[in-house]
Amino acid sequence: MRGKEPMQEPATRDADRLADAERFGRDILPEVSRTFALSIRVLPGELGRAVLAAYLLCRIADTLEDEPVAPAGAKAALLDQLLRCFDDAAAADAFPSRVVSIAGEPAHVRLTRNSHLVFTLYRSLPAATQVHVRRWVGEMIAGMRTFVLRYPHGIRIQTIEEYREYCYYVAGTVGYLLTDLWHEHAPSIGERRYRVLREWCRAFAEGLQTVNILKDVATDAQHENSIYIPEALLREHGSSHAEILDAERVGGTSAAIETLVALAHRDLEGARTYLLLIPRRAVAIRLFCVLPLLFACATLRDLTRAPYSLARREVVKISRREVKSLTVIGFMLILSNRALGWLADRAMRRPFVVAGIR
Repeated sequence: MRGKEPMQEPATRDADRLADAERFGRDILPEVSRTFALSIRVLPGELGRAVLAAYLLCRIADTLEDEPVAPAGAKAALLDQLLRCFDDAAAADAFPSRVVSIAGEPAHVRLTRNSHLVFTLYRSLPAATQVHVRRWVGEMIAGMRTFVLRYPHGIRIQTIEEYREYCYYVAGTVGYLLTDLWHEHAPSIGERRYRVLREWCRAFAEGLQTVNILKDVATDAQHENSIYIPEALLREHGSSHAEILDAERVGGTSAAIETLVALAHRDLEGARTYLLLIPRRAVAIRLFCVLPLLFACATLRDLTRAPYSLARREVVKISRREVKSLTVIGFMLILSNRALGWLADRAMRRPFVVAGIR
């Protein structure tokens, strides 16, 4: 008779599970984010693991919020259960069985169905780091739940004030989370610098969010059943949520969008201030922040120069060559505040493509 297989020691099982979780996190990251995949990879050690885990948890929450089939009550219940996973390891292990029927983008669905691995990664973080992640991702989840129930048939933002509320929950919370993690893990970011960074971190995150919303207006309305351009703004210019994609209303819709473009410009100025306040000794954190800022500046530039993209129901994207050029030059100039300020201004004015980079 064959003997029984030797049982693994608990410590060995835990180490194997954590290795699986880290491998899964690294593999899934570029599938659920192009912009942040490179940025997260430049962060070292515990800080990199913390931001990876936090980012993937945010993506899971976002997937549940955007789920195209489930009724609002079911989505709210799943968000409640996701929140419980932070404090209950058994709930985290059971959560994948609750989301087997969700729909959405394949990579995001795969991530959500492997949420137990992300929570394994989360529980391996230092206790203080877990507190930061739990606080801010938890606030994001609570805000998403509020909007899911407020608009059970698809988000329809009504006012600028409500727009800012939404952006705070889905992006501003991330700005505060990242800044708390910088303070915990970067010795060069002391208490005084941390307080100043906290004054600008919301603008950093919400500026990026507004640009993402503006480039995806048509896609969100057509395929996600979500409209973030405030109804009040649209009505001021002769359009409405019901007519946002009508060709005859494109002038009024574009005029309403200009208000959010101006808001994005102001927030991106704050985002640049945030980046340049990060000490040069925290070079990895500066590298993390510079790419999304430069890409947002370039995208906002193209949005203002493509007034008919909405009528054609197009998504505005900067070219691959510009993405590569901004990445290379941004990394080269990372230690110079003056040079980074120049590069952001340059990206906002006209395409930045370096000869020889393809």
